[in-house]
Amino acid sequence: MKNRTCAIALGSILVGLAAFGLDVIEARQAQTTPAVKRNVLLKQDMTIPGREVIMAAVEIPVGGAEGRHTHPAEVFAFVEEGTLKLEIEGKPDATLKGGDIFTVAPGLVHQATNTGSTPVRLKAVFVAEKGKPLTTQVK
Repeated sequence: MKNRTCAIALGSILVGLAAFGLDVIEARQAQTTPAVKRNVLLKQDMTIPGREVIMAAVEIPVGGAEGRHTHPAEVFAFVEEGTLKLEIEGKPDATLKGGDIFTVAPGLVHQATNTGSTPVRLKAVFVAEKGKPLTTQVK
């Protein structure tokens, strides 16, 4: 009976250690995921009531992704360099490269992922609802 109790206890310890190990691996992967850089170049009220315009420079490192998100804004973007996969809710995925442009309607879930071998650099202009968070991540 003692051997069975020891075996059960040892099994519980091993399961706990395995779960802890998976948590550590996931935490390390989250830490090693390249971060997307955003730099707001302009933010000002528009003549359209309740709207503001925001211009941002965005850099997505090799292997990086923005994560699925939405904006309370019309988005107009110009890809300066690099190659990205653009996923927009309700549309087929698109591969874009330097010189390409794209738009995203307000509230649509979307994500850009760097699929190339160099950083993606783009400029984005947002015609946004004033006072709302510009980006909302989606799980």
